[in-house]
Amino acid sequence: MKENEKGFIVSWRIIWGSSIVLGILASIPKLFDLNYTIKDVLVNSSITILFSLFIWYYNIYALPKFTTNKNDKSFLNTKLLLSVFMGMAVMIILVIAHQELFLASQMDAPIMFELRGVLINLIIYMFLHLLFQNYRAQKISIELERTISVNLGAQYELLKQQVNPHFLFNSLNTLKSMVEMQDPNSADFILKLSDFYRFTLESRKMDLISLQEELQILDSYIYLLKARFEEGFVVTNEINKKDYNAKIPPFTLQLLIENSIKHNVVSLDKPLLIKLYTQNNFVIVENPIQLKKGTLSTGVGLDNINRRFLHLLDNEINIEKTETIFKVKIPLIYDNSTN
Repeated sequence: MKENEKGFIVSWRIIWGSSIVLGILASIPKLFDLNYTIKDVLVNSSITILFSLFIWYYNIYALPKFTTNKNDKSFLNTKLLLSVFMGMAVMIILVIAHQELFLASQMDAPIMFELRGVLINLIIYMFLHLLFQNYRAQKISIELERTISVNLGAQYELLKQQVNPHFLFNSLNTLKSMVEMQDPNSADFILKLSDFYRFTLESRKMDLISLQEELQILDSYIYLLKARFEEGFVVTNEINKKDYNAKIPPFTLQLLIENSIKHNVVSLDKPLLIKLYTQNNFVIVENPIQLKKGTLSTGVGLDNINRRFLHLLDNEINIEKTETIFKVKIPLIYDNSTN
């Protein structure tokens, strides 16, 4: 049994080898009967081998058609009955064909061939059934390991984004400048910085938080950025309050705004205007495209967010881009009581 791009297959060595072995076993009793000739033995063996090959390939071909049924895990099912009846018909055809083509003088009675066929059918079906169940168990195990690996990678990327050393370094530099200039807002800046990293520590182990909590985190984050960019950075919150109870993975909006700042010009001469709003069960982050020169987007930030949604919700974010506007639409999760 192997697994390749086509899925479940059985080695031709197993199929042909087992068929030849069954043919030899079926001919052994005839070797001790003086009334049988070598030709008769070969004819009987040939019928068994050809029948075994047919049963192998028929069951392998028919297997995918029955594996989507709810009862496909049971050994006794429609597939087995169909295989038995099909095998009986094929065995009759093989016996008649060999009698006509080779004119064997001594052959077993048709009922003996039918009984032998049913037995071979059950043996091959049972063996194939066990192989397929083992294949599915291995496939599930591989998918589980891959899912765990992707989830761990997404969590690692998220953690790196949450506690961004570059952002912390810039914030501390901004705070240093404010203190040196005796800016009266220094105390508020320290509180917002403290709030942001407290939210980071509290939320990093949570899969989902309310949109309202996400906006509270975002409020502290925006305050810190405003102290650095001043009027060169403007965020407009037009999110409908009726959506505040909807759920969202933590730090999603913060990552999107960070992504916008990373790739676009932010200055007093050319302010970056970011708009947040909800529409059709999506929260949308929209900004004008004013790309920095020499900036190459790798898509890591958006891919990180998308992987989190795929893992948690089996859903994806939507990205809409024109020549002037960039939008990211994040699906909201509603409880039955809040939808």
